[in-house]
Amino acid sequence: MIIGIPKEIAPGETRVAVIPSMVAPLLKMNHEVLVEKEAGLASGHTDEAYEKAGAHTTDAATVYGKADVLLKVQPLTDHPVLKKHEAEAIKEGAYLITFLSPTTHKDGVRALVGKNLTAFDMGFVPRITRAQSMDALSSQATLAGYKAVLISANKLGKIFPLMMTAAGTIAASQVLVLGAGVAGLQAIATAKRLGARVEAFDPRPVVKEQVESLGARFVEMEMPEDAETEGGYAREMSDEFLKKEQEAIAGRLKKTDVVITTAQVFGKAAPILITEEMIKMMPAGSVIIDIAAEQGGNTAATQKGQWVEKHGVHIYGAINLPALLPVHASQMYSKNITNLFRHIFKEEAIDWEDEITRGACVIREGKVVNGLVEKILNT
Repeated sequence: MIIGIPKEIAPGETRVAVIPSMVAPLLKMNHEVLVEKEAGLASGHTDEAYEKAGAHTTDAATVYGKADVLLKVQPLTDHPVLKKHEAEAIKEGAYLITFLSPTTHKDGVRALVGKNLTAFDMGFVPRITRAQSMDALSSQATLAGYKAVLISANKLGKIFPLMMTAAGTIAASQVLVLGAGVAGLQAIATAKRLGARVEAFDPRPVVKEQVESLGARFVEMEMPEDAETEGGYAREMSDEFLKKEQEAIAGRLKKTDVVITTAQVFGKAAPILITEEMIKMMPAGSVIIDIAAEQGGNTAATQKGQWVEKHGVHIYGAINLPALLPVHASQMYSKNITNLFRHIFKEEAIDWEDEITRGACVIREGKVVNGLVEKILNT
């Protein structure tokens, strides 16, 4: 087959789906690799590097028009060069592997419906042991958690570590991480490395041990038994439980310098964990980095992609933080998507009974085959 790697067109996107070092595994499967010119420049990979690896560099029209399988990072949208929607540019009968992000990019998914195209969503790869090497949600969330802490440290008018000087002792900054998933755990680890005192909150009791193993204090509250889905994602909670969460968090905010919010519910809008009244409790000059901004945000004041100041608190609605670390983000994503491709196309015929293949497939030959996606598109 011909595998196409286009240049990402979303504003601010610096990643590339496949880096030169991952071309060889695809060639060993007897596939041909087409890469759009300058697709890897923003992540430090030249056209010459791709050519040396055995790929062929060409224009966008050729990549979209000839590829049997298109590997991307971002959801589909209108293409500024081709002057048509990406779904219209893809070869009939082709396969697509990318982040379709149906919750926030419904139109991109709808554009595939009714066409002779099959699409796999990196966000729907099952969270099972044998799919860990394909889990792009986790790999990119790791980088997001790391970068969020660095952004907060840069914005905060304090240093993170305890420091004893001739001018007196400087107390360590207090960091609160909301959500101890992959991004949250990396945020905890990064804040600790910078010397902050760290607390973390999560409605899933199972993560307490992980939080404490990183040196942070786990904020306790009464937890429900069903806080986590079978797939390992946080479950949407009732309004009553959300209120209890807010109360537990509010008790920490008066002495908190930085809050990193990472709480997301798969396929749903992010829960509001910090209300405007709670923002008022925080010290002037404190910082909130809201990683859940693309799903609506975890604070009542979050504005997607923007810094806002509310009651003296600086709040950043962080979007696409992995794109701020394009070299390693592309390296990790490239490994994930290549592993998924090799799994799906390991045989001459696709095994649709396989749990990973079936779970990642959102659209098959123009028909939505994922119940959650179908529900999202109908709302």
